[in-house]
Amino acid sequence: MSEHTKKFAPLDPTATEPFYRQIYDRFRGAIASGLLKPGDRIPSARALTKDLGLARGTIETAYSLLAAEGYIQARGQAGTVVAPGLTAGPSIILPVPRLDNNTEGTSFRPDSILPFQMGLPALDAFPRKIWARLAAREVRAMQPSDMVHPAVFGLPALRAQIAAYLQVSRGIICSPSQVFMTSGYRQSIELVGHALLKAGDRVWLEDPGYPPTREMLGLMQMEAVSVRVDQDGLRVTDGLNFAPEARAAVVTPAHQSPLCVSLSLPRRLALLDWAQQTEAWIIEDDYDGEYRYVSRPLPALKSLDRNGRVLYAGTFSKVLFPSIRLAYLVVPEDQVERFETASQVFGGGSPALTQAIVTAFITEGHFARHIQRMRKLYGERRALTVAGLERVLGKRMHIDAQPGGMHLILRLHDQQSDRSLVARMRDDRMYAEALSEWVVDNDETASALLLNFTNIDSQRNAEILASRILQLT
Repeated sequence: MSEHTKKFAPLDPTATEPFYRQIYDRFRGAIASGLLKPGDRIPSARALTKDLGLARGTIETAYSLLAAEGYIQARGQAGTVVAPGLTAGPSIILPVPRLDNNTEGTSFRPDSILPFQMGLPALDAFPRKIWARLAAREVRAMQPSDMVHPAVFGLPALRAQIAAYLQVSRGIICSPSQVFMTSGYRQSIELVGHALLKAGDRVWLEDPGYPPTREMLGLMQMEAVSVRVDQDGLRVTDGLNFAPEARAAVVTPAHQSPLCVSLSLPRRLALLDWAQQTEAWIIEDDYDGEYRYVSRPLPALKSLDRNGRVLYAGTFSKVLFPSIRLAYLVVPEDQVERFETASQVFGGGSPALTQAIVTAFITEGHFARHIQRMRKLYGERRALTVAGLERVLGKRMHIDAQPGGMHLILRLHDQQSDRSLVARMRDDRMYAEALSEWVVDNDETASALLLNFTNIDSQRNAEILASRILQLT
């Protein structure tokens, strides 16, 4: 028996978990505890088959799972080793919450890293060394004046950089004073609610659409009006029929969330016309507008706004990383004073040090280069993931053609329930979201899985994960 396997707890033939899962858990635990360190060689599948007296396919399944999740790397004749890039100790093992789709209190986005997990950029491709260097420099340069309460509206230098970036990349002409820093999309929506809306107001929401938005409006005692989405985006005529007097509309024009369709130009103009005629507000959530693969990114809806009716919500969560908790809101010029008042009452200010690091990251050109690299990388990973899924699941599901975004829509055949399959996937430590959970009134939307592809780095890993999904269907 190998030295490593002697130290593991013995496998339990009476357990409900299959042997491959027990082997996976033991290696994962050994890596977390430091028993196995980054770069350590682990037994070959053949050796472990002999040690444990199991079928080789069982060992290979466990190893494939460990490789797909980034714990181990195969190096040909040099054997298989613990991934060198892992941080030793328990921090590499992230909590895997048991997510119950029927529990209202479940976090919409768990604090884990699982295959296909929505809302995560390519964490393995983030330039951490550059970030660490900039962070160290900002800490060394910190003065007492940098340690007081942060500016409620945001660091002036960062607001200026964002205004300049938006003019070049998204066609939005704005001044730094129109840019307000927030801790994320939810705070941006909350700030708009406090500054421009009131209890009882009706607000158009896309259907299907991002579930937390509806919950936030409900907590602010506003009425969400579901407006259908088709291949051209929000059906503005439906909104006019259902609630022409609505005070606002929340839209995702670049890549509709979650269907990834783009709001057509005629509908953009119709939406702007409605807002002008009724003095309503349009909240443009541009959560991943940079990532378009069939052409250049589309200009923002805000770039067409000539009457100051659009508020543009951007975020660093998708282009950098979610734990940064940094986003921004661009407001119409004549509403700056009102938002300054609301921010002074309801805003706490984002950490100045984080904002300073982001400012340096943008100023030195790293931000623009990172987006360019990610656009190319995501195009590649998207193609590899689609190829892997289609090879294994092609006869049972099909994938929607999408011009951009960071996730795939996997349509299920044979009236299969997306919610039940999602529950089984999460029990098997894979992540997915059920499209039906995003739908309110649109009965025509088929059952489908929403799968993020940004952290799937090869077709082989996509095929391995697709095989696990197949076993669950």
